This record gives sequence, C-alpha cells and structure tokens, in this order.
Amino acid sequence: MPRQDKTSKNNDLVLSSYIKLMRAADSITNRSHRHLSDVKLSFSQFAVIEALYHLGPLCQRDIATKILKSSRNITMVVDNLEKRNLVLRERDAGDRRYLNVRLTDEGRALFESIYPRHVEFLKGEMEILSAGELEELGRLCRILGTRKR
Repeated sequence: MPRQDKTSKNNDLVLSSYIKLMRAADSITNRSHRHLSDVKLSFSQFAVIEALYHLGPLCQRDIATKILKSSRNITMVVDNLEKRNLVLRERDAGDRRYLNVRLTDEGRALFESIYPRHVEFLKGEMEILSAGELEELGRLCRILGTRKR
C-alpha cells in the first residue's frame, strides 16, 4: 500500500510540474507575440524570418527542423512570406533539386525593426528570475528538450 501512495504522489508531482511548465510557456508566448500582429506576422512567420536572419539561407526542411514545425506547415508559411516579398526561394547551386529560402531586403528590414521590441519584451517577462534561476531554467529545459526515447 505505501508503494501506491509513493507512486501516486510522484504521478501528481509529474502532472503538476508539466501543467505549470505548459501554462507558463503558453502565457509568455501569447503575451510576447501580440506585437507581431501589428506587422501582420504569425509566430511561425516570425520564427522563419528569425532563423533566416541569424543562420542565413536554409532549405525548407532545415527551417522546419529549426523551428519545430512540420515541413507541410513550413511550405504554407514560406508561401505567405514570399507573397509579401519578405523571403525568396532559390534553387541550390550545388543541387538543383533543393530550394533554399533567403530573406529579401524587405524581410531583413522588417525583422530588424521588430526584433529589438521582441527581445525587450522577453527581458521584461524574465526579469522576475535571477541570473542563477535563468541558468537553472535553461539547464532544466535543455534536459527535458533533448531527452531521447
């Protein structure tokens, strides 16, 4: 009987911790993405632009992996960014089967205009944690995020 109590308490702790993690992430995410609607960007569009800005041209598969989205979803996101002339698809010079996506000058300018506000907002959200707590949070998230099953 005591074994069941211990298991039950552990299950409650796991579920409670998971719910708190998800609620915190959703809460910060929702608040931090409000400014994107001002420039008519979805979070996925912003994530694609951010990846291209920091990493340079990428194929759609690599973009999907980087921002944790499906390849199918990325195709639609890139289509919409391309319609706004924020990105451009180009054939890979080394292997013409691949299309690389790169930022246009307009895409780069848009990102540079909104990124500082995004960073400042995130700093404001996280300022309630000390530097040590931020490091611990990052360490714990890395453990959870890189676990292989």
